[in-house]
Amino acid sequence: MNSLAIILQLSVTHVLIVLVILLLLFGGKKIPELMRGMGSGIKEFKDAVKEDEKKTDNSEHKSS
Repeated sequence: MNSLAIILQLSVTHVLIVLVILLLLFGGKKIPELMRGMGSGIKEFKDAVKEDEKKTDNSEHKSS
């Protein structure tokens, strides 16, 4: 099943349960650090994708 479809099927109750479990596992002090790490990882991934797209565009224009 498509992962996006699964995410869209989550209700508010499901999200709250996941948040409570994360709070219990990692504690209140660790969660901001984890979210910052995830945010920076996502940002790096997006930057890498953009850089790869630029390289692909440049190589297509050179070969034409």
